[in-house]
Amino acid sequence: MQCAYFDAGVCRSCVWLPVPYAAQLAQKAQSAAAQLAAFTALAWRPPVPSAEHGFRNKAKMVVSGTSQAPKLGIWDARGFGVDLTECRLYPEALLAAFEPIKRLITRLALSPYDIAAQRGELKYVLITHSHTDNCLMVRLVLRSTAKVAAIKADWPNFLDDLPTLAVLSVNIQPVHQAILEGEEELILSPRPTLTMVLNGLPFYLRPKSFFQTNTEVAARLYATARDWVAELAPKDLWDLFCGVGGFALHCAPHVSGEVTGIEVSIEAIASAQQSAAELGLTQVQFRALASDDFVATAAKLPALVVVNPPRRGLGGDLCAFLNHAATHQIGSSPGALQSPLQWVIYSSCNPESLARDLAALPRFTPIRAQLFDLFPHTAHSEVLVLLERRP
Repeated sequence: MQCAYFDAGVCRSCVWLPVPYAAQLAQKAQSAAAQLAAFTALAWRPPVPSAEHGFRNKAKMVVSGTSQAPKLGIWDARGFGVDLTECRLYPEALLAAFEPIKRLITRLALSPYDIAAQRGELKYVLITHSHTDNCLMVRLVLRSTAKVAAIKADWPNFLDDLPTLAVLSVNIQPVHQAILEGEEELILSPRPTLTMVLNGLPFYLRPKSFFQTNTEVAARLYATARDWVAELAPKDLWDLFCGVGGFALHCAPHVSGEVTGIEVSIEAIASAQQSAAELGLTQVQFRALASDDFVATAAKLPALVVVNPPRRGLGGDLCAFLNHAATHQIGSSPGALQSPLQWVIYSSCNPESLARDLAALPRFTPIRAQLFDLFPHTAHSEVLVLLERRP
């Protein structure tokens, strides 16, 4: 992929851009295999590629310049704003949103936040695109609520200028730090959610919901986990760090008993519950709490656990729980119960923390893995691993 920003030296976010895409994919696959080389029973399936451009469904844009001449993009190494509104990572519908957003900034005199001077209002613009209906969610990250009323009153004008706009919200981030968003979120549009349909399943994204940035490859990731679960046919399943329920909702039709999704975000759980209700999945429940807190009070174990932790991995306590749960018996009495936990499916965006966590699960054998290239032109990738309890 050719990029004028990269060629001009103004953006180096796509550090692997000079490397042919086929070579990128091969290098990622080799690197992931090397990280997990200690697990000799692991059978690797061919990596899943991405489109080389137009694949990102989300733009996180720093706002700089002035309200009369705003820039949307990044800060460079010297602390100057760089406009990236023609970045080829974004689909056309998302690219088309940048100029109407700039006009909104000018129309309402939304002053870009000046880090050095610690003044100004608008810090970031966050935009999400749905391939399902070609609609957009726009979030404005502000320092205060001073401009909220004006933004809300301008909704008809903004919608006229950007007809694909479905959800508009303001996030308040008052702290002078490099923090993307704050706790307070104000939805200003009549519609509160953006709809994404993957593999025929609806997902409802609220402003603070996490969703994979590469829609097409994410669909392949969830479909693969679904197929693995269909092959195993477990009685019940936990989906830890479930987000808006991607793995749980895909796998539920192939689980004979209960499916439980756990996620700390209340917004994400509300989205997952909405999807499950619409699909009529009465055996699926979602709960908003930390995964460590859930497992500490769980009354029974499932046959299969799906985990999709952040980059830092599962952590020692959760690994210890899963490893202990894989013992053949629960309790020490002669009539102790057989543990039902047979499998773990681990989806990781960091092969280094993945390798560390797998090493902390010695009662499981990693038997199958596949790489999904959610992040072309970078060293990052997603790896899906199936672990089976040792005999």
